[in-house]
Amino acid sequence: MLPQPIPEELRRFLLTSIASVPHLEALLLLRNSAPQDWSVHTVAERLYIGDKLAASVLADLSRAGMTVTLRHEGSAPVFRYQPATAALGQVIDALADLYARRLVEVTHLIHSKLERKAQQFADAFTWRKES
Repeated sequence: MLPQPIPEELRRFLLTSIASVPHLEALLLLRNSAPQDWSVHTVAERLYIGDKLAASVLADLSRAGMTVTLRHEGSAPVFRYQPATAALGQVIDALADLYARRLVEVTHLIHSKLERKAQQFADAFTWRKES
């Protein structure tokens, strides 16, 4: 039996709102441990990525309204899962369920988006002969 296609709402969300697999992994890490606060370094360690990438991913998620950035006086920022709306939280919950069941399909969809962007970028530098 063939698996059902990824639901259109989740497909659209993945293609428009999740920039990479580390973004998705960080989002789900914070979601699964809510309301715990996470430092950049701790997220980096848990996801096996560098601190610089983790900081970028967490900042992106905060700008997108999926997490919040908390600043405590005199310390580095920490991040917490806190979707800006209940509807966004429901989409993320559905995405977490989908990812748990269909990890390969979800990651392939994210990677296919990145491959298309890379090809578009490369095509912009293709030297074309004037007709």
